[in-house]
Amino acid sequence: MNFPSNLRYTKDHEWVLLEGNTAIIGITEFAQRELGDIVFVDIPTVGKSLDAEEVFGTVEAVKTVSDLFLPVAGTVNEINAELDASPDLVNSDPYGDGWMIKMTVKNPADVAGLLDAAAYSALVGE
Repeated sequence: MNFPSNLRYTKDHEWVLLEGNTAIIGITEFAQRELGDIVFVDIPTVGKSLDAEEVFGTVEAVKTVSDLFLPVAGTVNEINAELDASPDLVNSDPYGDGWMIKMTVKNPADVAGLLDAAAYSALVGE
């Protein structure tokens, strides 16, 4: 499995790419494989300030619905509109076109406290 080294990861299987004080967030390759075929992504939190580990949306697969947890505190600014018509982008390109939200991070240093690629790989047994 692929866990890019330029990203940070959570134990809940989200990834974070920090660019200044803006974070792009999605779910990992491991998470999308465990969920199976993604059929719907629901993120009703645009414009909302949330704390770390709060639910920012859900992802629905053929066999289950799973909550999405915010890795760090901040404000959700944008959802990936492409996911409305093509939720399968999460399966085919979880670290690229399958990103879920962009947010302004309250404290960018919090991202450094998340798992690096090696720690996440060890967590999921890869």
